[in-house]
Amino acid sequence: QLQLVESGGGLVQPGGSLRLSCAASGFTLDYYAIGWFRQAPGKEREGVSCISSSDGATFYTDSVKGRFTISRDNATNTVYLQMKSLKPEDTALYYCAAVGLGCSGDYPRYDYWGQGTQVTVSS
Repeated sequence: QLQLVESGGGLVQPGGSLRLSCAASGFTLDYYAIGWFRQAPGKEREGVSCISSSDGATFYTDSVKGRFTISRDNATNTVYLQMKSLKPEDTALYYCAAVGLGCSGDYPRYDYWGQGTQVTVSS
């Protein structure tokens, strides 16, 4: 069974940090670009970051540049999203997704999705 499972979300104060994990089972992440998306209540799903399969190139939406870092560990079949200097506007349900083509911010292109992990930034 092909599956992505996110973990690492939680409640954090503004300025704090979290590291999200996206673990794959049933398939190898090596051949997929992995994206992180988020969706806040009442808002559309937004692409946050992506890491390509071919050369490890990384992409970030402007609002998280300099604060978030995406990385992959092919040995453990896991992709991470390190989030620092968190802001209340980062509050959302965060999803990871895999696409067999290159990185894209267009979420319908992604083939596999996790169930999401909640990130809440509040004092």
